[in-house]
Amino acid sequence: MTQKTKDKVNILFVCHGNICRSPMAEFVMKHLVREAGLTDSISITSKALHTDEIGSDTHQGTRAVLDAHGIPYETRHVALMTHADYDACDMIIGMDEENMRDLSRLTGGDPNGKVHKLLSYTGTTRDVADPWYTGDFNAAYRDVEAGCRALLQVLTKRK
Repeated sequence: MTQKTKDKVNILFVCHGNICRSPMAEFVMKHLVREAGLTDSISITSKALHTDEIGSDTHQGTRAVLDAHGIPYETRHVALMTHADYDACDMIIGMDEENMRDLSRLTGGDPNGKVHKLLSYTGTTRDVADPWYTGDFNAAYRDVEAGCRALLQVLTKRK
């Protein structure tokens, strides 16, 4: 479970298996938050919405694109999002319409308005395409970075 921390905005990124897009978003957002000097006020993690990859580490394609952009990451193990994570987090960010449907079922329709699609912060309804299927980790990175930068702008305007 993700722990709710006082005075911190707790963000949970999710995708189908948590090996490509959501860990990419987690590590990109952590990097942006570090650069902005906001690590004391924003906590970031990621989880899966399906059990396919439980226990796996981040996909090698995601690690390669993060390396290419100088984004640090650490070894991790996929964990499944639970309803307790909904209670513990302030924002839950999905990558595509399938994630949004899964999140609606898991959260009982998002009664607290915490669930958003990443690219909605950029003013679009597009999905972050899954590089597991497309093989295009660079396109996923461009979308994830744009979404994370826009999300950070929203968060810094709140302060």
